[in-house]
Amino acid sequence: MSSAVIQLIVLAAIAIFLILRLKNVLGTRDGYEKPVVLDRPTPAERRNFEVIEGGPDRDIIDHVPEGSDAAAALAQMKRVEPEFSVAQFLQGARSAYEMILMAFETGDLEKVRPFLSPDVFAAFEQAVAARKAQGLDVHAEFLGLRELVLSEAKFDTATREAELTVRFGAELISSAQDAAGTVVEGDPRAARKQRDVWTFARTMGNADPNWLLVATGG
Repeated sequence: MSSAVIQLIVLAAIAIFLILRLKNVLGTRDGYEKPVVLDRPTPAERRNFEVIEGGPDRDIIDHVPEGSDAAAALAQMKRVEPEFSVAQFLQGARSAYEMILMAFETGDLEKVRPFLSPDVFAAFEQAVAARKAQGLDVHAEFLGLRELVLSEAKFDTATREAELTVRFGAELISSAQDAAGTVVEGDPRAARKQRDVWTFARTMGNADPNWLLVATGG
């Protein structure tokens, strides 16, 4: 047998050996096999990594209970006027309360007229006039606000009229003296607590950003 034939036999034997070894290692495939897919997280696993959109509005539920009528009214206000902020409204209400309360105590109502509805201005004006008719001179000092709570919110979708009711708790020094200088009401040296429930109204989407005080109570 020639050397060339011997080499061919050796090479064939080697090829058969390699094929058998590969078959043992890789196995065989019969019929259709699904393509290999990298493991993917299940929906439950993905949930921790997803960005949650459309969640509760903290600007609303930080001030009124979630799911309440007040929360629904505030959400409607924001749909009409997206830039409306409950927190900013309450900041403004804090300042308005001190300014209006002190204007009433001292009888200087003209400077707060733009923030009062005609009915509220008339009621305040009548009370101030009654004090003046008695010859009383009122001295007052605002010490601070201890409570500021948004207690109610209403919204009329037809008129876009919004009403927000706020409960205030303040401390102030207030006294009234007659013409002779005798204190007839209050104490000029002792603080007293003042509690009020005021309702502010405004048409949402209106160019005028001012809220009007439309109702007062204790």
